Amino acid sequence: METIDIFYQGHGIREIEHIEADRDHTVAVIKEILFKKHGCEADTLIFLEDRETPLEDHVVIFELVQSASANLHLHRCRHVEVTVRFNGKPVDHKFAPSVTIAHIKRWAAVKKFGMTEEEAGEHLLQIAGTKDRPAPGVHVGTLTSCPACKVIFDLVPDERVNG
Repeated sequence: METIDIFYQGHGIREIEHIEADRDHTVAVIKEILFKKHGCEADTLIFLEDRETPLEDHVVIFELVQSASANLHLHRCRHVEVTVRFNGKPVDHKFAPSVTIAHIKRWAAVKKFGMTEEEAGEHLLQIAGTKDRPAPGVHVGTLTSCPACKVIFDLVPDERVNG
């Protein structure tokens, strides 16, 4: 039987992990495998990357993604309250925990702060009060836990060393 590669992150799983699943596995079967592997709480939800709603247990994963791989996220929060600050101005939005840092940066820099794509490319999101600048592919849910379900970023210039 053919398999599908499942790449995932989640609450307490910041690095991308991997399992293989049969193409006919439902979300419920994948959930059982992942919950057993990581000891997840019973109310943990599974999201497809950059999708706003959790996946329903009866859905066959291959029918959903129609590809050889899927990027999933495990979290107890349905939404993460995100604040992005730039030049003293904050903007707020609720995102699914499966939304990537790249998606949030584009939303804040281009849509909310009016930057061009080029200007946005010269900035990074940094977790407020730290020097932590999560990679673009990191899911925002990996940066927070239930019940807080919120994170504050500063949109900062990308410091490049020329030499």
